Amino acid sequence: MNSLEGKKYNIITFGCQMNEHDSETISGMLREKGCVEVPDKEESDITIINTCSIRENADKRFFGTLGQLKKLKKKNPDYIACVCGCMMQQQGVAEKLLRLRPYIDLVFGTHNLYRFPQLLYEALSSGHRVVEVMDEEGRIAEHMPMRRASAIQGYLTIMYGCNNFCSYCIVPYVRGRERSRSIADIVKEAQEMAQGGIQEIMLLGQNVNSFGKGSEGGETFPQLLHALDGVVPRIRFMTSHPKDLSDALIEEMARSKSVCPQFHLPVQAGNDRILAEMNRRYTREHYLERVRALRSAVPDVGLTTDIIAGFPGETEAEFEDTMSLVREVRYDSAFTFIYSPRQG
Repeated sequence: MNSLEGKKYNIITFGCQMNEHDSETISGMLREKGCVEVPDKEESDITIINTCSIRENADKRFFGTLGQLKKLKKKNPDYIACVCGCMMQQQGVAEKLLRLRPYIDLVFGTHNLYRFPQLLYEALSSGHRVVEVMDEEGRIAEHMPMRRASAIQGYLTIMYGCNNFCSYCIVPYVRGRERSRSIADIVKEAQEMAQGGIQEIMLLGQNVNSFGKGSEGGETFPQLLHALDGVVPRIRFMTSHPKDLSDALIEEMARSKSVCPQFHLPVQAGNDRILAEMNRRYTREHYLERVRALRSAVPDVGLTTDIIAGFPGETEAEFEDTMSLVREVRYDSAFTFIYSPRQG
């Protein structure tokens, strides 16, 4: 097997905080093998592109970046080009990519991230292309090495996958079904982060409100927040689905010393017909009721959201319902997106 000792690597990440955190894990695994991170792909021996498949813009940026790797490969035949992440889990995408981009050396998906060092060794030692994209969800691999981007703030994944199947979103297909880590394992990682100087933890999950559902111990997200209280000075979390925002979570947030008074609660639209078409499984009034309950318990809460404009079939009047909801809630900030047409 070729040694990775001293090899220079560069990671290019597209997409959400979950992808950013996966890239921190990839970086940690490479550092553990003696690799050195460099800021530019032109300086590296290994480039890893961590892909996103939610919106068309991420696709365009990915293919633009991928084209640049061809020149690097031509200049240095030993250069290793790797592609991973959500886009690779889409049906047929990896095969199409390999057919059109023969200079790619390694492809893997979201379910086998923990196998990256082994797959990279295989690509280096064999000189042949290595492809491993699993259809089934992989196991939850604990205690993986991590190279965090910040010395004071860190991501902590509490669950993987999603069961919601919103009609505009591919996440359940590329990240798999919901799998929650145990509270004990999460608390242990948080304590290790605190010992390393981390002051603020961002808990990550596609829908943190459904943490623990279906698990053997019947653990819940409010119980997790309670267990983490005091481990670090500040705790934040995202993302929350309005249909699963419980009174118990609101009460725990109001009680906790560590949980910041900030809540990201994506609404996506303010019209009931569009919400039903989106398969969001709540109504405008239910959402507003949850906002009122949250503000009653935590009066100074900072409220942020996600909004999609131009969902297929949305009329001007239905969009105005979203605008009136925004005026009523008075968000502190919002991530706003034009609907991005995607295959399937």
